[in-house]
Amino acid sequence: MSIQSNLQNIKSSLPDHVTLVAVSKTKPVADLMEAYNAGQRIFGENKIQEMTEKWEQMPKDIQWHMIGHVQTNKVKFMAEYVSLIHGVDSLKLLQEINKQAQKHHRVIDCLLQMHIAEEETKFGLDEKELHEIFDFIQNNEGSMKNIRILGLMGMATFTDNQEQIRKEFTHLKSIFDTHQNLKSEICNLQSLSMGMSGDYKVAIECGSTMIRVGSSIFGNRNYQ
Repeated sequence: MSIQSNLQNIKSSLPDHVTLVAVSKTKPVADLMEAYNAGQRIFGENKIQEMTEKWEQMPKDIQWHMIGHVQTNKVKFMAEYVSLIHGVDSLKLLQEINKQAQKHHRVIDCLLQMHIAEEETKFGLDEKELHEIFDFIQNNEGSMKNIRILGLMGMATFTDNQEQIRKEFTHLKSIFDTHQNLKSEICNLQSLSMGMSGDYKVAIECGSTMIRVGSSIFGNRNYQ
């Protein structure tokens, strides 16, 4: 199967309200261009340096999503162009994104990453930390004008147990729903990013509005 037909198969099965992020990490520009020529405009990368190199080489109507863990000292390298940062897992990181966005006279859209999996290795906030971030934003709106919190993101446990995955996604959706009433210039939860190649169908059933799919489009990843 070609990248183009993989893309078409996935897109034809998605409800209208679900956004597809093509996860292109480790893949060459030629593969991304094949997806681009098939109509894909949103690509997800997990390493800022690799994403920046691709941004420099590729058409400028692409939206670049940073889907990996972000170190605060690396934010400056993508602040000029990144469209959405999925994995914001601390107030410190959010403040750094705001600071770097300000330098480029931009507003950068962010998702707050929640820890919903049983694995310790996954990054993310717990509900107490989420509330602390929301409280901070409400009290410091004037100084945080260069970010916009558009929603939440989470990764389920890497397991074949569908019930566990469903339980974790449902939990994230309930947190998302609880905070729907928080509406301000810099906070308006519209996007729920959950679901990858192996579990995106379950994620959509549980209320996901954005899925991050790599291997089902591009084939297995090249681990370097």
